[in-house]
Amino acid sequence: MNTQVIPLSITLAFAIASPTFASSAVDLTVRGAITPNACESLLSGGGVVDFGKMSAGDLNADQFSTLPEQALTLSVRCEGPTLFILSTIDNRAGSSAMHRSWHGLGMTAENEKLGGSRFDLLTPIADGLQVRTITSLDGTTWVPSTALNPYLLTAIAAANGIDVPIAVKTFDAQIKLETHIAPGGDLTLIDEIPIDGSATLQLKYL
Repeated sequence: MNTQVIPLSITLAFAIASPTFASSAVDLTVRGAITPNACESLLSGGGVVDFGKMSAGDLNADQFSTLPEQALTLSVRCEGPTLFILSTIDNRAGSSAMHRSWHGLGMTAENEKLGGSRFDLLTPIADGLQVRTITSLDGTTWVPSTALNPYLLTAIAAANGIDVPIAVKTFDAQIKLETHIAPGGDLTLIDEIPIDGSATLQLKYL
């Protein structure tokens, strides 16, 4: 589930011309951006985390059950040093039983939220050097953070520098998944219920 989004936008602004003898003029503006380097991203295991089957009796009745932590390897390869950000799209938006920044795991047949999964980027390496990840809500103000979710922009910063994005050619990190299942007492557990989390990783150029 890898998506590269090239920020090429074209804006046309024009108006219908006035009658022939009118002394007016209109502007037509064409804008866009073509990135000098393309990047490709890859997730280990095809981007699939499979917890297998678990018994409903193993779930906590009155509190969230924590599943074993899982990790995927993320690799990004660019043609040259490139400024980019990472974020996700929650394909099960609205089904998280946790904070809204957690990715949903789907719903039961009775529209009960199954739980949520949190993503973090750990052990980041860029161009063979240890780096840090930083996040921003607006692309202007950046703070140190490992979070990866639909509400934040996640970029790479130098290990011992200021909190601003840097351009890199190669990037590798572990995406750690922390997954919680809703209390068993809040779920209708008569039939088998699939854990149906789905998210798309986005890479966008700055």
